[in-house]
Amino acid sequence: MEDQAVCKICGSHSNYVFSTNILGKYCIAYYKCSVCDFLQTENAYWLKEAYSNAIAHSDIGYVSRNLMYRTIVSFIIKSKFDRKAQFLDYGGGYGLFVRLMRDVGFDFYRQDLYCENLFAQHFDLIDKTGLSNDFALLTAFEVFEHFDAPMREVEQMLQHSRSILFSTDLLPDNLNNPAEWWYLSPETGQHIAFYSEKSLRFIADKLGLNLYTDKKNLHLLTDKKMNAHFIQYVSLYFRIIFRLSAKYFDNKKSLIKADVEYIKQCNCAELK
Repeated sequence: MEDQAVCKICGSHSNYVFSTNILGKYCIAYYKCSVCDFLQTENAYWLKEAYSNAIAHSDIGYVSRNLMYRTIVSFIIKSKFDRKAQFLDYGGGYGLFVRLMRDVGFDFYRQDLYCENLFAQHFDLIDKTGLSNDFALLTAFEVFEHFDAPMREVEQMLQHSRSILFSTDLLPDNLNNPAEWWYLSPETGQHIAFYSEKSLRFIADKLGLNLYTDKKNLHLLTDKKMNAHFIQYVSLYFRIIFRLSAKYFDNKKSLIKADVEYIKQCNCAELK
């Protein structure tokens, strides 16, 4: 096990911080950058095994997350972009988000090289001829944490659009115990890149973009100028609306968290 690695964001020294078991079988080291606070795993040799299913079985928030982002993204597009333009969902999974956005009138397309398109067939990037490949906005929800080469991936995204709206949970301060942060998701082996606000700002500065973030898990890289707190205000407002709706109209406490723990237990039992 090495004491240091090279940061995949800024190229500085990354220091060993802890190890944990991936997929219940591999002891993997994590390294944190001394300059931009980016956290990365050691060389991810287990990824082929981790992606035996493109969408992890434990990602049962997939549907509710896409429903929430449909509302948030619709508002952002209507506020800051041309709603009649074309849009691309990068790493679009089963195509649910593309289908939801097309259902409410936005000309969205899907890009995903690894996952079957179940909900937006015939609206894949590779299916369409005549697309300009110059999209007004590119979305990428729960994608950045999967990148083995983040800078290269972001540069590829920018070939499609100069505005990237994405979700990934920001790294907590002073994380020294892997058990303290669920987002590491070692049981799936798919999360290998974890960003601080500082590392996202490094990406923005290096690529000549502006960063707008809610300082939690929703972020926008763009060459557009807007209010510094725009994403923060939008994210907070709609998340409150969704929570109030669930509390007062659905009148039920979500079972997502309990179900995730149950699925983890089932997967551990299968591994044994």
